[in-house]
Amino acid sequence: MLIQSKLPNVGTTIFTVMSSLANEHNAINLSQGFPNFDCAPELKNLVDKYLKSGFNQYAPMGGAVPLLGSLAQKIERLYGKTINPTTEITVTAGATQALFTAITAFIKSGDEVVLIEPAYDSYGPSVEVCGGVVVPYEMKAPDFKIDWEALKKLITPKTRMLIINTPHNPTGTILLENDLKIVEQIAEENDLIVLSDEVYEHLIYDQQAHQSVLRFPKLFQRSLAIYSFGKTFHSTGWKLGYCVAPEHLMKEFRKVHQFNVFSVNSFTQYAIAEYLEDASTYLSLNNFYQKKRDFFLEKIKNSRFRPIPSGGTYFQLVDYSAISDESEIDFAKRMTTEFGVAVIPVSPFYSKDINQKVVRICFAKTEDLLEEAGALICKI
Repeated sequence: MLIQSKLPNVGTTIFTVMSSLANEHNAINLSQGFPNFDCAPELKNLVDKYLKSGFNQYAPMGGAVPLLGSLAQKIERLYGKTINPTTEITVTAGATQALFTAITAFIKSGDEVVLIEPAYDSYGPSVEVCGGVVVPYEMKAPDFKIDWEALKKLITPKTRMLIINTPHNPTGTILLENDLKIVEQIAEENDLIVLSDEVYEHLIYDQQAHQSVLRFPKLFQRSLAIYSFGKTFHSTGWKLGYCVAPEHLMKEFRKVHQFNVFSVNSFTQYAIAEYLEDASTYLSLNNFYQKKRDFFLEKIKNSRFRPIPSGGTYFQLVDYSAISDESEIDFAKRMTTEFGVAVIPVSPFYSKDINQKVVRICFAKTEDLLEEAGALICKI
């Protein structure tokens, strides 16, 4: 049978490769972005409560009504934005499904999508499956800042969408208020849709505030914002997220969503709705993870790695140029096999081959594991 792949250049993700290598060599896995600690017992008890109470049939397509209401209240509290929970929020089977659905709903064959690289690895393939064309803008080490004037030059009459990510995976950089104002201007001048990946909205450090597209009224009218309960509540395996967008965009999003997953597992939605009643469950996360970041940095301060400032997410980039001239993939593999610590090379987050001698480390781990990993890293 002759099969013409829609993704001929896509193989196994680097996350799978490095995690498999970590398992094979019994290495500490700081590569894939998941915590090695459990979610709150209170949240698990609520899940158990609603599971046993019979909330086991289809939830409404847009999401369980109590959860939509809790999310609308949360958004108004955080960003001062009044959201219609019935028409402007959709609960999804994780953030990646929300991203795919948003891209599928709006990108047609030949449409161009500007990606800011290094970029989360699902963006590009999602665009390509729809027949769209990826137009990459490359951020460079060590600061990974965006030159907006240079980015503007990539926009053509075929450009349909701009994808932004703040706090940014894998670099840990954040967009500031002025950045979002520029995005707003670019989107208006070029009639673009903005897809804003904000799954690490609560993991932002050093007294900075998360600059969501929801804060900017004109920008919001052109935007779909994506969030993740898995990232927020240390439960990545639940695959639960949501999309927030104005009604005219959400209407198109839901056309795809209803034939993709239709609705998301019900009992966890009701549990999270009740859990969100206590705002401290998410407002305390910045301090929780900043302590882990700072603890880890203290443990590797005597190493030959040079940390690159992380303003958000639970990832820390480090420069290994003082240690090796190897490619990022080769060095990451050798860290795993010879030194017992698995990390992620940054190069696979780019469309083209690029070697800046930078690797990504996940610090969403218990302190004992971070201390053990730090000791091994200091020996490299």
